[in-house]
Amino acid sequence: MLQQALDFHAESDALAALIESLDDQAFRRTTLFRQWTIDDVIAHLHLFNVAADLSLNDEAGFAELWGRIVQAMKAGATLRDFAEEWLNGVYGVELFEAWRGFYPGMAERFAAADPKRRLRWAGPDMSVRSSITARQMETWAHGQAVYDLLGIARVDEDRIRNIAFLGVSTFGWTFRNRGLDVPEVMPCVRLTAPSGASWTWNEPDRGESITGSATAFCQVVTQTRNVADTDLVVEGETASGWMAIAQCFAGPPVDPPAPGVRTQ
Repeated sequence: MLQQALDFHAESDALAALIESLDDQAFRRTTLFRQWTIDDVIAHLHLFNVAADLSLNDEAGFAELWGRIVQAMKAGATLRDFAEEWLNGVYGVELFEAWRGFYPGMAERFAAADPKRRLRWAGPDMSVRSSITARQMETWAHGQAVYDLLGIARVDEDRIRNIAFLGVSTFGWTFRNRGLDVPEVMPCVRLTAPSGASWTWNEPDRGESITGSATAFCQVVTQTRNVADTDLVVEGETASGWMAIAQCFAGPPVDPPAPGVRTQ
């Protein structure tokens, strides 16, 4: 069984438990993420869960769905607009139940798949492992906006190591995506896991380091927090430059929230 698929399932369950008691009106409340409502968050997660599942099980179906998304965006629609059209009036509790009813089976299908199998996606092809890790990352990142709106501090578990790893592995992508040269020296990343364990990536003692909680690092690389609003200790020009623009998700360059904008 692919652990990352089990972690995606657990991450989705945690978000579901947070919002399962909300009514239709509560799902229309606006978060601090681009003025998205909770409905918008769940719609986005559900749409791309379905897309990822199609990429695993129905390549033609994925190509058809992605073609519709591309055409809508060429016509000036946003992903938010397309998700609303795709759902055809489903929102609130009904949307929540559709999302919650879909991801468990999806997780099972990914868990049983060859982790190294290549899957089509919007950008470059991805492995099964990378695809389901991206789904966990998006669920965790978009879920943060809901936790913030509801005023609830999330208690993370060590499954966020997948997200931290994604953050570290997209170091070069962050710079290339902005047309910048990739620094030669990658900072040492030393993180304290929710369990208290220590996670370290890259060689130490190069004058470039990022130290702090794994939760804070994941918040920065998913752009749910400005680095200034976290406990991260950042040393070195490259490390500072990276944390100012870190982006572990695909798509054009996006700037993180300004300091003080997204805090709980």
